[in-house]
Amino acid sequence: MKKIINTPNAPAPIGPYNQAVLTGNTLYTSGQIAFDPKTNELVLDSIQAETKQVMENLKAVLEAADMTFENVIKSSIFISDMNNFGQINEVYGTYFNSETAPARETVEVANLPKFVNVEISMIAVK
Repeated sequence: MKKIINTPNAPAPIGPYNQAVLTGNTLYTSGQIAFDPKTNELVLDSIQAETKQVMENLKAVLEAADMTFENVIKSSIFISDMNNFGQINEVYGTYFNSETAPARETVEVANLPKFVNVEISMIAVK
């Protein structure tokens, strides 16, 4: 059985999906972009600020499911320009212990929703 996870501390979905779905002990988050849930504005000041907002949105979704980044077993990062990889990775890495960091892939794509620079989704397990 699945349980829908939604929190006002992360951006509301902009389509027919939810912020996350919990099935058993496994949480599947939808991809997050850099919407500030307080202002509904995109945070695009820099690639670092954009990535930080994405990670804060994911943190809020994880917390709504009573989880933390320590529960994350897999991340998928989609970026519009691989030249931003280092800066994205630097911010992303501050949210994890390097010894217990999740598996991950990073993929460059042609476009992302709202033409942002980065989108991240995660799978976490209790």
